[in-house]
Amino acid sequence: MSMNTTATTRPLEPEKRAIIIGASSGIGAALAKEWARRGYIVAALAPDEAGLEKVAAEGNGRIHTYLHDVTNYDEIPALCQQIIHDIGGVDIVAYIAGIQPVVALDEYNFEKDAAMIRVNFVGAVAWLNQAAVRFERAQSGQIVAVSSIAGDRGRVGAPVYNASKAGLSTYLEALRNRLTRQGVTVTTVKFGFVDTALLENAAKTFWVISPEKAAQEIDTAVRKKKQTVYAPARWGLVSLIIRHIPSFIFRRMSF
Repeated sequence: MSMNTTATTRPLEPEKRAIIIGASSGIGAALAKEWARRGYIVAALAPDEAGLEKVAAEGNGRIHTYLHDVTNYDEIPALCQQIIHDIGGVDIVAYIAGIQPVVALDEYNFEKDAAMIRVNFVGAVAWLNQAAVRFERAQSGQIVAVSSIAGDRGRVGAPVYNASKAGLSTYLEALRNRLTRQGVTVTTVKFGFVDTALLENAAKTFWVISPEKAAQEIDTAVRKKKQTVYAPARWGLVSLIIRHIPSFIFRRMSF
């Protein structure tokens, strides 16, 4: 259900329209405000009403808000159509939603694991399939989703979080390979450490960036129509090294 439907108009400028799933805090909230500042009409989705209200208050009337839990998969097709009608179309769909509960090194908790898979991966598929169908028909559009360097290898610290991000990255690659020939851009953004609630579960951190900086990285990747980017870029070198560590050595590492 939409919580606000008022947006200022700028008739002399083309207005892009974006749907951001997971936009009540952290990277998603920062991205909604960044795109509103750039003149986008933004639909911001999340299950946190108070968080959405705060985001909308800083959107200069350009942010529409919708209460939505990404695990309510059955409501997504109709909600997607409602949003597109409300904001007058869509040019970009961004999936930012993600969770990472604390998982101890000796813990195998299916409830936590299933929750991560439902939000980080299945929710993304449910939403981005909708975007893919629409954009393929239109022969244009952009899809962007937040993955993670954590998905590049199977680390001991968070097996299912790693797997959910690996699955998301592979799914996005497959969408890209399908849709590029149809004029659709699919962008995967792999972050290192961002100062959000998820960082509370990290034992060690470095090169931490703010949600606002992360939002700028996403915006740049989208405007340049990038395919896969590490953000900040130095994480790409880290990933290159990590991906080439032999398994018999990697399994002895504690991170």
